[in-house]
Amino acid sequence: MAEETIWRGAASQLKNLGCFILCFLFCWLIVPIFIGLRRYLETKNHVFELTNERLKMTQGIFSKVTETLELYRVKDIEVLQPFIYRTVGLENIKVNTSDLSSPVILLDGIPQKVGFADKLRNQVEIIRAQKNVRELDIE
Repeated sequence: MAEETIWRGAASQLKNLGCFILCFLFCWLIVPIFIGLRRYLETKNHVFELTNERLKMTQGIFSKVTETLELYRVKDIEVLQPFIYRTVGLENIKVNTSDLSSPVILLDGIPQKVGFADKLRNQVEIIRAQKNVRELDIE
């Protein structure tokens, strides 16, 4: 079965609003212009892709690094909404996994209207049912 993309996108640039305002106020120093540009490019090039089997996170301006997480490894999904983010319609999604290389993944600045946490949860349940995988915590 071929992998299908359910959602693909990047974090909102609104998460950098404070930095952009400071860079604008101090643009006469020249250096803040490059700081703002770097921040913009980092956010633009940090792409999240949810497929029916994996969560892929690609980041990097010149050199790209792609990290993948098999959806059946997701243990818990937590939606964090700081006050400032909530006022502009953004949220942070914290994913706890059983993956040893990345036990916690933070997807920050995701627009609320996308409903990413619900899409992720639905796909996790579907893939676990398909692969007959159950999460077992031994302490």
